Amino acid sequence: MHGEPATTFQLTLPDWLAEFACAPPVCADDDARIAFAIELARRNVEHGTNGPFGAAVFDGAGQLVSVGVNQVVAQRCSLAHAEILALALAQRKLQRFRLNGDGGHYTLATSAQPCCQCFGALIWAGIDVLLIGARGEDVEALTEFDEGPLPADWIAKLQRRGIRVQRDLRREESREVLREYTRRGGARY
Repeated sequence: MHGEPATTFQLTLPDWLAEFACAPPVCADDDARIAFAIELARRNVEHGTNGPFGAAVFDGAGQLVSVGVNQVVAQRCSLAHAEILALALAQRKLQRFRLNGDGGHYTLATSAQPCCQCFGALIWAGIDVLLIGARGEDVEALTEFDEGPLPADWIAKLQRRGIRVQRDLRREESREVLREYTRRGGARY
């Protein structure tokens, strides 16, 4: 039944995303970056290609480096969160496991507060700024997702590591994406 052990690991993003991100935008400020991440989440819901989460990595000039949308159910992989995919693709593109390892400056914009898994990944990925739309309590209240345990002082823990955190950016807009996912009967996992 299980056959030979797997020796490769690959996750893919939905086809619509390649067309959407084919002309990578320059998002000059935090508002434009979070708006882009929320739009990714909205389109993932509209296309029915998985959960209501989007994330994007930008360099110091605001140039888009990579994108991610939630693909947990579609890829049958609990790791396939929007933030994880965006970070992994940025690392692959830049050919380094720590994005800012070359002295550059990188921002992760995410439509909703990172869960406990993504929180851990943020610490090691080499980002300098974390932009957040909806809060974790919004996600849990509007979708019934379990976001897992974060330290009570998670923002301070990131800031002590040199990661600037800004949340509640376009919060209501992001909350509406979560509501739409629930209205459409999106899977709970």
